[in-house]
Amino acid sequence: MFESIDVRLPRNQKERISVEQHCLARDIVNVIACEGKEREERHELFGKWKSRFMMAGFRQCPLSSYVNSVIRSLLRCYSEHYTLVEIDGAMLLGWKDRNLISASAWY
Repeated sequence: MFESIDVRLPRNQKERISVEQHCLARDIVNVIACEGKEREERHELFGKWKSRFMMAGFRQCPLSSYVNSVIRSLLRCYSEHYTLVEIDGAMLLGWKDRNLISASAWY
């Protein structure tokens, strides 16, 4: 993830510093330094989330191929290393073939 930020924002740019301080710092500390009760977030794979939603009675909605193509085009404007694939009904945003985050729709 950090490499993808390096491509778009120089280290001394105000926007990058703001993102790192307000959006990423707490998450980084949480993942690296905290365990047990101190740890606030535990990142899980999409498969686990999908199982939980299905057990709770939700149904997955298909994602829009138009939206996927627009997002893919926008990502190419920033770097050819961004990836966007649809697997098992989820959209996976990645950097250099490493998935960073997934999105899916349920009802």
